Amino acid sequence: METRVALLAILVKDASHVDTLNQLLHEYGPFIIGRMGIPYREKGIHIISIAMDAPLDCINALAGKIGRIPGISSKIVFAN
Repeated sequence: METRVALLAILVKDASHVDTLNQLLHEYGPFIIGRMGIPYREKGIHIISIAMDAPLDCINALAGKIGRIPGISSKIVFAN
């Protein structure tokens, strides 16, 4: 199966749903290359970047599931 390298940018505005986010990231753990989180306390948000190497459907599914969590948004950038 062909895989793609992608960066998933996540902004957490409502930390009360972070358990749901972490559960999803754990579920997709085999596809995650690395993860970095930055708390931006002055703005009250958390910035998370996830590097992935996964099938396109898998990356899109994770981004879609994250996008349905209240107070959390995500965008994907694909490597060429």
